Amino acid sequence: MSVKDEFLTHEVLNQPLPLPAYNAWSSDRVLQEAVQREGGGWAAERLSRHGAICGGPLMELGEQANAHKPVLHSFDRYGRRIDAVEFHPAYHDVMRHSMAAQVHSFSWNHADQEGAHVVRAALSYLSGQAEAGTGCPLTMTHAAVPVLHRNPRLAQIWLPKVLGSDYDPRSLPVGQKIACTIGMGMTEKQGGTDVRANTTRAIAQADGSYEIVGHKFFFSAPMCDAHLVLAQTETGLSCFLLPRVLDDGSLNAVRIQRLKDKLGDWSNASSEVEFQGATAYLVGGEGRGVATILEMVALTRLDCAVGSAAGMRQALVQALHHTSQRSVFGKPLVQQPLMRNVLADLALESEAATTLAMRIARAVDRAPHDEHESALARLVTAVGKYWICKRAPVFVNEAQECLGGIGYVEENILPRLYRQAPLNSIWEGSGNVQCLDVLRALRREPEVRDALFAELYRVRGESAALDQEAQWLDQVLNDAAALELRSRYIVERMALALQAALLLQAAPGNVASAFCQSRLAGAHGLAFGTLDASAPFDALIERAMPQL
Repeated sequence: MSVKDEFLTHEVLNQPLPLPAYNAWSSDRVLQEAVQREGGGWAAERLSRHGAICGGPLMELGEQANAHKPVLHSFDRYGRRIDAVEFHPAYHDVMRHSMAAQVHSFSWNHADQEGAHVVRAALSYLSGQAEAGTGCPLTMTHAAVPVLHRNPRLAQIWLPKVLGSDYDPRSLPVGQKIACTIGMGMTEKQGGTDVRANTTRAIAQADGSYEIVGHKFFFSAPMCDAHLVLAQTETGLSCFLLPRVLDDGSLNAVRIQRLKDKLGDWSNASSEVEFQGATAYLVGGEGRGVATILEMVALTRLDCAVGSAAGMRQALVQALHHTSQRSVFGKPLVQQPLMRNVLADLALESEAATTLAMRIARAVDRAPHDEHESALARLVTAVGKYWICKRAPVFVNEAQECLGGIGYVEENILPRLYRQAPLNSIWEGSGNVQCLDVLRALRREPEVRDALFAELYRVRGESAALDQEAQWLDQVLNDAAALELRSRYIVERMALALQAALLLQAAPGNVASAFCQSRLAGAHGLAFGTLDASAPFDALIERAMPQL
């Protein structure tokens, strides 16, 4: 025996190989079907190209970008104020790939084609599986476009730099930039969600600009080229575009106080800032800030739902890959009965989340041209944002458990997905805000309620459980006295009913039936892995299995 053999303690056996590079689009049957069904199938080739990048080089870049958090440099070596945020090169590479794919602009560049928002949502879904933090500036840049149109002069300057396929991280005036990104600053220390409590002031200047004095407690992506911010004028809360760098090349008077030390979202910078007489330009009418910014929020909320569905899909991919290779008690984990229940249940939840997210995207896409879709979009954006984002953290945790201890170790992507999972339920309005927005839409606009039940009644008679659920919703929505108090419960059941109706129209019959039985008829526990023995375990797992 050699000295080397004497100290050889063991061989590494029964450990899965790392997930290889794969195409996140062509390996995902549910996503492909959803995009085709909702009107975006014409962009399949583009989605496949981006899917290959997202399942390949972006996975490694995402890991690097999150391993090296952004760093704030308030001053240069000579003491000059620079308020610069340094990102790891991998962050810039992810941004470059994503903007080349037009994750930030596809729907506007193809606005004349039906389904453009669906395609853009799918691009974001693919990117979010590899790296979610860059989704913040990409989402805000995308959502800022309709708001910028409210000021034609600003739109003429900024939109050509926003709608392209380039990425330009340099701190320069807009006129010298190849491409620009847009961030957002709404909330303040004293108000949070209640933006009408904002105290930041906007003082009109002789040249038509405004001087902004105040602060923002959450100022997302501070290195964006401009931010849409809310501030008080003499006539009320108003919306402004605030550039990072002024036309003369000087930094605007936005002082970054600190970067937020966040639970997750490590690749992206979020900050607290003070405005010390910063120059900004009115977007929309004075006193119309809330109405103006809500046009942006409607789109960012869609991305919250899409992003959470993306995280769920990637967690499921990891769980399926691991359990297909890891053996316990003589056979692969994926063949063990109880693990099959867990995996099938996760697959069912993921399919429902993806299906609803892409349906919301179609409603947003068709809203300008279709009264039903417009009314539906006002409802399901909040419903989907609430429910899909609520389901993500517990979903990712269950996927971690499928991997055992290694699912809790930072060498694996699951801890990053788990840290990221709660973000979308908080960003752009917490769960309570979404539920109140649902009630507000139902109360103020009868057509919204009509749109909801039109969707549920499309499949009337196909599931007794869904028919009963629709009847219950119809009754409970008439009980005005208890609506707000019970709104979480009501919106949850509304989301499940919508998912059931969509799956009955789109998914294989046994998949839709399993969802209705487990989520509506009570044949399910409070944890994943509690499907009834009659559930189609083989079909659910096979349908979700990534085609590597």
